[in-house]
Amino acid sequence: MSTHNETAHQPPFAYFIPLIYADSLTETPTTVLCCYSSSSSRNYSSHPTFYMNSGGFGRDQSGGTNPRGRGGGFGYVGHRGGGSFGSRQERTAQITRGDTGRNEAESQLAGIIGFGNDARHFRTARDTSYGALPERGLGYTPSQTPAFYSRPFNFGGPEAVLPARSIGLNVPTANSSRGMAQTTNPPGFNRGGFSQRDTQFYGPPQVTPIRAPPAQRSAGGYTYRPSHPNEPGPGIFAPNVPAILDARLEDDALQQSLVSRFNTLQLTGDFPYRSNWGTVGTPVKLRANHFALNYQKGQLLWDYSVKIEPAVAVKRIKKRIFALLENSRDFQEFKSHVVHDSAGRLISSVKLPLPDGGIKIPVQFYDEDQDGPPANAKVYNVSVALVNELDTSSLDKHLDGDPSWRNYDPLPIISALNIVVAHHPSRTGIMVGRNRFFFTAPGTSFDLGSGLEAWKGFYSSVRPSFKQLMLNVNVCTTAFYKPGNLAEAMIAFLRGGSGKLNAFVKGVRVETVHLGYKCKKTVKRVGERSPRQEYFNCDEFGGIRISVEQYFSRKYHIELRHPSDLPCVDVGSSPDKPTYLPAEICYITPNQPYRGKLTDEATAGMITHACKPPNINAATIMQQGLPQLGLQSATPLKEFGVTISNQMAVVPGRVLAPPTVTYSHGTVKIDERASWNLRDVKFIRPVPLKNWAVLILRDGGRQDFNGPNDPEFNKVIDGLVVTCRKSGMTPADPKPPVVTCTLPPRDQRVDPTRKAAIEHIRASLGQLRSKPDVVVVMLSGGDKYIYTGLKSLCDLVLDLHTICCHTTKIRKERGQLQYFANIALKLNVKLGGVNHTVDDKSLEWLKQKKTMMFGSDVTHPSPMSLKGTPSIAAVVANVDDSFALYPASLKLQESRKEMITDLSDMVLERLEHYYDVNLCFPDRILFFRDGVSEGQFLSVTKDELPKIKMACLQAAKSKGVPSYHPKVTLCIAGKRHHTRFYPVDNVGADRNGNPRPGTVVDRGVTAIYDFDFFLQAHGGLQGTTRPTHYYVVHDENSFDADLMQQLTNNTSYMFARATRAVSLVPPAYYADLACERGRCYIHELLNAAESGVNVTANTPIGTQPSVQYAGPALPPTSTSPAPPAQANENRVFAEAQRIWGNGVAEGLRKSMFYL
Repeated sequence: MSTHNETAHQPPFAYFIPLIYADSLTETPTTVLCCYSSSSSRNYSSHPTFYMNSGGFGRDQSGGTNPRGRGGGFGYVGHRGGGSFGSRQERTAQITRGDTGRNEAESQLAGIIGFGNDARHFRTARDTSYGALPERGLGYTPSQTPAFYSRPFNFGGPEAVLPARSIGLNVPTANSSRGMAQTTNPPGFNRGGFSQRDTQFYGPPQVTPIRAPPAQRSAGGYTYRPSHPNEPGPGIFAPNVPAILDARLEDDALQQSLVSRFNTLQLTGDFPYRSNWGTVGTPVKLRANHFALNYQKGQLLWDYSVKIEPAVAVKRIKKRIFALLENSRDFQEFKSHVVHDSAGRLISSVKLPLPDGGIKIPVQFYDEDQDGPPANAKVYNVSVALVNELDTSSLDKHLDGDPSWRNYDPLPIISALNIVVAHHPSRTGIMVGRNRFFFTAPGTSFDLGSGLEAWKGFYSSVRPSFKQLMLNVNVCTTAFYKPGNLAEAMIAFLRGGSGKLNAFVKGVRVETVHLGYKCKKTVKRVGERSPRQEYFNCDEFGGIRISVEQYFSRKYHIELRHPSDLPCVDVGSSPDKPTYLPAEICYITPNQPYRGKLTDEATAGMITHACKPPNINAATIMQQGLPQLGLQSATPLKEFGVTISNQMAVVPGRVLAPPTVTYSHGTVKIDERASWNLRDVKFIRPVPLKNWAVLILRDGGRQDFNGPNDPEFNKVIDGLVVTCRKSGMTPADPKPPVVTCTLPPRDQRVDPTRKAAIEHIRASLGQLRSKPDVVVVMLSGGDKYIYTGLKSLCDLVLDLHTICCHTTKIRKERGQLQYFANIALKLNVKLGGVNHTVDDKSLEWLKQKKTMMFGSDVTHPSPMSLKGTPSIAAVVANVDDSFALYPASLKLQESRKEMITDLSDMVLERLEHYYDVNLCFPDRILFFRDGVSEGQFLSVTKDELPKIKMACLQAAKSKGVPSYHPKVTLCIAGKRHHTRFYPVDNVGADRNGNPRPGTVVDRGVTAIYDFDFFLQAHGGLQGTTRPTHYYVVHDENSFDADLMQQLTNNTSYMFARATRAVSLVPPAYYADLACERGRCYIHELLNAAESGVNVTANTPIGTQPSVQYAGPALPPTSTSPAPPAQANENRVFAEAQRIWGNGVAEGLRKSMFYL
């Protein structure tokens, strides 16, 4: 039985943000989610990002992978991994925790991602445009929908295909087992069928009927088999275009001379230098989504500051002021030579003839829809002054690897070039966040429902590499508001899911015409009352008290269609002076990105639209990205002497061999997806189930178990017991105690966070005669408040291990064995057992001396959280020499602070635990830091490294050891980057055209001086895989490239709750999971906009609004003066501390409770 994590249900408790990078979804937790900074559930800035990564099996939300793709996913018929969208018979599935989560072991196939940063499960409807998956595992989709055809699958079942929309073979009719269609594809595609949406970009494919050769027919379909090992397989981008390494990379002597200089001169700097290049593994060539950027030698750039008075905080207004500045008479002589960022910086290709101290230009403000400035137009004074002269010859020396220029800071020139590159797309597209540009054209947007639509866009960023600047270009997708009537959009949003209107409407620009002319306003918030119930004193009608509905009827003769079922919207200038309008007289203006949380429906649609195979993504970059970004002919590039290659860089890579995965009994074979199964094996150290119990939750679900006497329930328990016994976990009682808890009905207005239900659960657990070691919980549905409340209750208060299972999933016979196996994996580890390990040779360095592997991460509140909600830090570290058990330390800290405040105390706690188990401290520490952006690398060495050292001294003192100075290596593991690799042939490609598991790259697109590399340890199933970027920022253990790369790859096979390699080294992965568990404890603060929770001087935590209109519950508002912002944030932080209490209960702290 092939297993994939994870067993337990993890409902959504983080934040889903709408910006999605169109990569792959097969990984698991990653997520996907990234925002610009911070960690896995990480910093949710105002423009966070989903990264669709490729990882491993999809899983059946709370556990088992599905063998036919019905329950949990997209899957393949005959394939032992499910994933996300179910079959026609089952059209919903759960999106599980994710990366910002990581992507593999918990991954979803088509359309379901673990979004690591932040979101954790969502229910989504299956996109039937994919066509039904064939019941028999045929080689085609039995409909007229094109099929994404992959190379043969050998999973012990019939061969099958991936559903629709990209490359593959067109099947003209449902019954055409013989007649097939062969397509002629646009450049960069290989054997491609097109969906309807694909033809909008590339035009219809040319179809020529052919007959499938008998040897290549399956039971009604066509199976593609390369006739020669070197024949390109499907999914490979540009297979017929020569892949020629750049001369700087082809010349091995040049490469070796670079690192030789570093070794000879013993360079010093902020980070360890690169001592050598990796050599181990099968050499491969890969295209990277990096394009060579060249500039004129000796080019000078002039950097100017721009200051606006009076100061402007609103980006839209600031951007408009810059546009008016460009068109002002005083600026015309400079216009052709300058570019700017519409914020505060201006770059010129020539020195501007400005007086000393700069110039000040008055700008009369007026909006784009106005013909000119009105008589009373506000005047802004824009000051322009020279800051610096940027000489690119200095950058040349740095790029050449000149040791004396190692500490040179290239950022000023690189950021200036980013402004140059961004000049064209910032005017032709919509910029969302930093360096992300979105474009619309007829027929290219995708309706997400809920009043939203998806736009495709591109990310671009200039990056330094050895002897060459590179421009990194990637595909991304984000949600925009659909232009139109605001009331209709609000109704669509409410119909789409559990989102809150205030989050949907706040900040949107609307236009009204009831005054007889167009007037644009920004919605500040949703009111508490409907137009029929919102009254005010109207001087215009003699000071009478009148409703908004009556006012619009008398004043404008407008009879409202939604007088009582939708709230008013406030477009006033301040909370003290609200201006209420009926939503139906407002119209959403075009081109507005949506910055809130996506509903479940919209999330599913976004994933469907964004997830593309590697060759599709690469072709989209080449055919649409380069032209739309203006990288081939834009005037600013020519003015600044910048040229950008029209071909992706080709870089050398290597495929590392996998380690040997071992169990106490039986052997496993690792397949080409870096996965294996648990058939006929026993855990390394199984823990008997001496004292366990089962809790059945009944919450109105159709599949809920009736109680301990339910025959289906007993069948499930018997199956779980058999699986545990086969794995070596012998249950002392095959019929454990069972308690049933019927939860009180949901009441969104009175108890939105289900506190009453959690009290019922507490009372039910109290009925057990003795405290069990672990409780297996049968969840009724996907209610996130039940899940988070249960985890908070059992982790913080009851000191009780729990494993949650989704009733609808565990009942299904199809995939049930995999589900049971996943539960067994988690049970054993939570109780202190060891599931599997890898061979001693693969862990040779770790076992030469006593070694601890640490992982740390920080998760941050989202824009949906109450201001002042703390961030959560986690530190994990092994306590055993098998590197299988990683207990965790969790702490609250200042809101949105990335550096870990209490790192010394947390590392000390881990060291003391290690000492208690081993009676000694480790000689070496290998520390993996997750979730840190490149701009914070130096902060890690300046802030966190000293805290690690301090913890070692404190540990020695606490245990009476004379001195303790272990050798520390600190490596940052990053998933939030935009580098993707595309194999050039079958040698480096998996069946989908992604790099093979174990692919490592350390040349061509990596740092010049520093020790870094990209590693894709996991196997991808769909979409475009994303490697992890490892960057060594401190090294006292003298790692060379091969040792570090192999060790990282080998340990990626040791993730406890999966039977596959994962995309992120396990200690960092575990830290991410621990952070996500911490989010459960303060869930109501993190999701305040959704739950309606508020904390003010007058409103204690949990107080709900008094809703007076006939509509959904709305966030509370107050007419009393708001308390100072900082004081209120302090109250929120104090409330989080009260909820958190003493943290995880004592009995769980030394276990992996967070799995």
